[in-house]
Amino acid sequence: MPPAKKRPRSYDPARTRAAVLAQFGHVRDAVRTLTPAQSAAPTRLGDWTVGEVAAHLTMAVDAVGRGLASPEPPKAGLTLLEWPSATAGRADAIADDTRRLAAAHAGPGGLDALYDGAAQRLTDALAAAPDNRLVATRTGALSLADLLVTRTVELVVHTDDLNAAVPGLDVPYDRQALAACTRLLADALAAKAPGGSTEVRVPPFAVVQCVEGPRHTRGTPPNVVETDPLTWIRLATGRLSWRDALDDAKVSASGERADLGGLLPLLG
Repeated sequence: MPPAKKRPRSYDPARTRAAVLAQFGHVRDAVRTLTPAQSAAPTRLGDWTVGEVAAHLTMAVDAVGRGLASPEPPKAGLTLLEWPSATAGRADAIADDTRRLAAAHAGPGGLDALYDGAAQRLTDALAAAPDNRLVATRTGALSLADLLVTRTVELVVHTDDLNAAVPGLDVPYDRQALAACTRLLADALAAKAPGGSTEVRVPPFAVVQCVEGPRHTRGTPPNVVETDPLTWIRLATGRLSWRDALDDAKVSASGERADLGGLLPLLG
């Protein structure tokens, strides 16, 4: 008999809304401190600059308002767990849009104005929208509640990119945003490699079982992977390779089915 299908993880919509607003506020405060030289500095995202990553985050939250301002789609176009892999096909278009937006706001005070406008539009858009309202996105329609979970991924991942690019910037991570991002990416791994032979632990936020093979039922699992949330997020999004994480002792992996290198990254 096949194992019972796991129910999708649920997220508290009120907490997710608060997390998105809080994390965007953290980034907004940090962007105000950027000097022109820092904005022009390179990042680990190919030829993207710090200013372009910052501009992209306003696009990520503006997607909420744009979607809510459009007619409601008749049905959902993808599930929350399908979203991470669905982003790959839009990467070039997103990059082009980001560069145009950043160039249009490259002057003094440009990013500040961009963030002020995006923050107000996000707050206004969320004021009366129900959580189950379907919202059209580049990758397919999602409920507003699910779309906001994906915004925690955008915000946390690119917050980490900004912190890596600008020494001392130290944008804080909202705990709920970090938790939602970690859990969605962990669940995406379990969906990509279903099974119960390997346990992936990302304390304190997520534990999932994945990978085909003998199913663990009692005691210590024979195959265990464990790491911290930010390392997991970097692995899942391709910011860090599996081999480098092992070599730098950023992740522990024990058991013959504990090698996740062939399954990562998850984000398209």
